[in-house]
Amino acid sequence: MTAVIETRQIGKAYGTTVALADLTMQVMRGEIFGFLGPNGAGKTTAVKVLLGLVLPTQGAAAILGKPLGDIPTRRQIGYLPELFRYQEWLTARELLNAHASLMEVPQLERRPQIDAILERIGLSDRHRDRVGTFSKGMQQRLGLGIALIGQPEVIFLDEPTSALDPVGRADVRALLLELRAKGTTVFLNSHMLSEVESVCDRVAVIDKGSVVASGTLETLLGRFALRVRMEEITHAIRGFAERYDAAIEEDAVLFYGLDEARVPDLIAQLVAAGARITSVEPIRRTLEQRFLELLQKPDEDTTDRIPRFT
Repeated sequence: MTAVIETRQIGKAYGTTVALADLTMQVMRGEIFGFLGPNGAGKTTAVKVLLGLVLPTQGAAAILGKPLGDIPTRRQIGYLPELFRYQEWLTARELLNAHASLMEVPQLERRPQIDAILERIGLSDRHRDRVGTFSKGMQQRLGLGIALIGQPEVIFLDEPTSALDPVGRADVRALLLELRAKGTTVFLNSHMLSEVESVCDRVAVIDKGSVVASGTLETLLGRFALRVRMEEITHAIRGFAERYDAAIEEDAVLFYGLDEARVPDLIAQLVAAGARITSVEPIRRTLEQRFLELLQKPDEDTTDRIPRFT
């Protein structure tokens, strides 16, 4: 896979205030990349640096193989900021057209492209209405549509679902998956960790201006585990658990590091060994749990490991 975003020891200071200390990461072509961190961690500064809106004070970075700020490359980037304010006197179509003009989308391509975007963001029936009449959620949808203008290769989304209801959030998730299927790279900055967990291929957690962990969700969260509760833990079951290096609890056996495809065979073997099973519980830490762990212990080893639940 090709890296479309690459940073090496990027730093940014405002006087004596260090916003970024040593930002090093790669984002690959066609993936949805989650960028996470607490307030004040440097996420917004990092996005501004990558977009060429702020100059770094140290390090180097490239997008689509070009230095930050390269004008032709910037035309291949879509961006939805967290805080935005659009011209309230323009209609939705006029606003999209204005941004298409700024992006130098050819005149003949603008109308069909804008029609498709309005349909995709659910605003086709409001395209003649002024932006000032839109709810916050509708304006969020419009901002997402602006980020899609010009069919960019890379899209930066800063809290894209913050003002949306559950239906709107589901629509955004579906759109992100569509973009990935087309080979578009999505850089997703979000506090909605459940949303990130549901769509992202890889994530990076940033704290105090540096990446403290990155990788696939499986790497960060640990592999699949299974708790099997039963009426009685017999001597035969204890022997079975020992062969699997499983943990024995009062009324359950906890199996670590399983291939999910092996679960039916495992349950069949337990039944054959005499287990009277009362429940089977798949277990994995949530991204929120792992996120909080990393912030509490930023130096913790983040290599793939099995979560030991209690």
